[in-house]
Amino acid sequence: MRVPASSANLGPGFDCLAAALALHLELEVEETGHFAVETELAVARGRENLCVRAFERLHSAEGFTFRIRSDIPLSGGLGSSAAATLAGLMAADHLFELDAPLLELASEMEGHPDNAAAALHGGFVICADGEAVRFDPPTGLEALAVVPHEAVNTRRARAALPAEVPMQEAVFNVAHAALLTLGLARGDWDLVARGLHDRLHQQRRGPLFPRSLELAERARELGALGATISGAGPTVLFWCFYEHTGTVAQALQAEIEGWATLLRTPFEVQGGYVEGM
Repeated sequence: MRVPASSANLGPGFDCLAAALALHLELEVEETGHFAVETELAVARGRENLCVRAFERLHSAEGFTFRIRSDIPLSGGLGSSAAATLAGLMAADHLFELDAPLLELASEMEGHPDNAAAALHGGFVICADGEAVRFDPPTGLEALAVVPHEAVNTRRARAALPAEVPMQEAVFNVAHAALLTLGLARGDWDLVARGLHDRLHQQRRGPLFPRSLELAERARELGALGATISGAGPTVLFWCFYEHTGTVAQALQAEIEGWATLLRTPFEVQGGYVEGM
């Protein structure tokens, strides 16, 4: 299995917008007669491993060896858990020809559908009513990810959000999610830039990753179309027109020395797929 990373929320689309990114987790499952997890990643090697847990939602892992490789950062908001979950589900579904409801199962395990939908379908996704609508990234749009060395606990990030928000903030996000979607559909960079703003989650989580938020707010100054906190943070996704990506990358390298890593993360059109199990 080969499953892409993902970035959720995309600014105004809290828990409903996401995009696949060209970093990948690869999972090989082989029937060897004994259970094992083989990987160089800093992840569990027992039944609690996310790939294995997902596999066992559909079939026992007894007798199978799981080989896992990944270039997705394990924390930071780039969908590493969704990729692992989806890979395990897809592996069992493929091996045993189950035709399982992969998005439903992955969403249940993740607690929300956006990362799983992007990892499954590739491209950009809009999640609503338990389903996902997919569309391709516009030609010329690229992304850079600033991944801080210090992670943020996802539970703390969720706990930072209130159960209710003011009406004007909800209206602001609905409007800007619409602008962003229209901009992506048209390849209109001005609309994309206008649509990347949020008033529901990023500022409220800001105290958990002040450097990330401050850098994101300076995205236009650094030459990007804009920037969004990826998922629950602290990774920042910088949205760029392809002719400016190199300049933005140079500017970011000078800004993040010593506290974060810069990754080139093109938007990925291919969702998770079986390479040849």
